[in-house]
Amino acid sequence: MFVTFEGLDGSGKTTQAELLRARLRAEGEEVVATREPGGTELGERIRELLLHGDHVVPWGEVLLYAASRAQLVEEVIRPALERGATVLCDRYVDSSVAYQGGARGLGVARVLELNLEAVCGLMPERTFLLLLEPSRVLERLGSEQDRIEREDVEFYEQVDAAYRALADRFPERILALDGGRPRDELAEEVYGALRSTS
Repeated sequence: MFVTFEGLDGSGKTTQAELLRARLRAEGEEVVATREPGGTELGERIRELLLHGDHVVPWGEVLLYAASRAQLVEEVIRPALERGATVLCDRYVDSSVAYQGGARGLGVARVLELNLEAVCGLMPERTFLLLLEPSRVLERLGSEQDRIEREDVEFYEQVDAAYRALADRFPERILALDGGRPRDELAEEVYGALRSTS
C-alpha cells in the first residue's frame, strides 16, 4: 500500500509518518519510509538546492521537485510496492500542486499533469492531509527555517486553500485531519483510517 502525508510546514506530517511507520513495523509489516524531496542520492542533492540554495524561479521549483520525485518512484517506491511493502512518503505530488500550482500561481492542472508524467501515473491509495491554520505555521517552525519555510502567512494561506481544494476534489483518496490535535490522538485516527482502507 502506498500512503502519503501532506500539509503545511509544521503541520506534524513527519511526526505522524514516523509514528505510523513504527506501529506497522511493530506489527511485522515491511515498511519503507521516505521523504520528498529526497530519498535517493539525486533527490537529496535536489533537496539541498531547493531548500538551502539561492532563489529558484517557480517553474524551476516544479521541475526540480518532479525530477526528484521521478527518481524516487523508480528507485524506491515502485520496487517496494512490487515486493508487497507498505510505502509511507512524507510529501508527494499534492505538495507540488498546492505549493507551486496554487501558491506560486502556476496552475493546479498544469503542475498536476507534469507530475503525473514524472511518476508515470503512480498515485497513493491514501493521503493524510494534516490541516493547520496558516497563522500557526511560523510559531511551529522555530528559528532554523529553509528557503520555503521563510515564506509569509499569505503564501501559506494560498497553500492551505489549494490543499483544501484537492481534498474536496479527491475525497476517496485524501483524508483531511486536524493537525492541531494531540499527537497520539491524531496517530490513532491515522492508524484506524489506514486499517479501514486496507
